[in-house]
Amino acid sequence: MATLIPTALRRLDYADALTMQLRLRDDCIACDGARNYLMLVEHPPVITVGRAGERADVLASADRLGQLGVQVAEANRGGEVTYHGPGQLVAYPIISLRQRGRDLHRYLRDLEAWLIALCGSYGVPARVNPPNTGVWVQERKIVSIGIAVRRWVAYHGAALNVATDLSHFELIVPCGLRGVRMTSLERELGAAPLLADAAERAATLFAEHFDMELRPAAQGAAQRV
Repeated sequence: MATLIPTALRRLDYADALTMQLRLRDDCIACDGARNYLMLVEHPPVITVGRAGERADVLASADRLGQLGVQVAEANRGGEVTYHGPGQLVAYPIISLRQRGRDLHRYLRDLEAWLIALCGSYGVPARVNPPNTGVWVQERKIVSIGIAVRRWVAYHGAALNVATDLSHFELIVPCGLRGVRMTSLERELGAAPLLADAAERAATLFAEHFDMELRPAAQGAAQRV
């Protein structure tokens, strides 16, 4: 059974998180998937533009973004434009797909199933919304997903709105979906779950859904980056 090493939840700038992802990705490649990681972070306000994204989907002016303290960063992941910020759980699974059929579509569906289960653990009935990638509550989007792969190790990942300031999604066209309504666990439940609790549930459910042995971060390379 492959090992999953989660990192402790922390606030991390997007650029620093990417550097950490690349280190863990390279370690996962080097050990041929014996060690897999789940980075769990909360970002300061940042808009990321994926490989399929267009700057035109950033609707706010540079001055407005500056006033709000929102940065813009290019992201080497699939997908278009999204927003990360306080109150959002960003999960970056860094796992080998060699033992999972080297199937990116299957991996995306597995990520969606995991995140649907995570929402369900709070009593929020989430679902997929084909052909769109991500997780939805009725017609409202609660999870955005975008991945990258190198030598069959996946990185980047998913963002779950826990208690996110949803007004910041009005600064962009989220995932290229004009008029989409965003939601959060807080909005659906009427109260905000603790981000640390969501992170703990995310790690436990990920290990279950991906059939991995969950190990504390202190026992793995994640603690050294």
